[in-house]
Amino acid sequence: MKVLKIDHIGIAVNNLDDSLSFYTDVLGLKCQGIEIVEEQKVKVAFLPCGDSELELLESTSPEGPIARFIEKNGEGIQHIALQVENIEEALEYLKEQGMRLIDEKPRYGAGGAKIAFLHPKATKGILLELSERS
Repeated sequence: MKVLKIDHIGIAVNNLDDSLSFYTDVLGLKCQGIEIVEEQKVKVAFLPCGDSELELLESTSPEGPIARFIEKNGEGIQHIALQVENIEEALEYLKEQGMRLIDEKPRYGAGGAKIAFLHPKATKGILLELSERS
């Protein structure tokens, strides 16, 4: 398994537009686009920051994972994504290591990435996402 870099940090927000104004107007970051990922019930804004991105996540449904996260924890960092060279190989390696996975196979993620999540119980409480971009 080869980790290339921190791909992005996912930040759960109640209102994407309100949150974007802080990152763009105050911090001076540029929003590179907004996307709705129906499968994950989320609206995402991408804010490049050096070699990585901040990813603002607003739930599009009260039953979505981001809505549940905010209900339990409040707004804030929801996950950290690591870019890997080959996500299928990385998942196979992690399975061999006995790591608990949320996703045993990659799925579609925002920005066209292939993604998979590791269970926080396997990572000392951190929701880690693996991401492979073409």
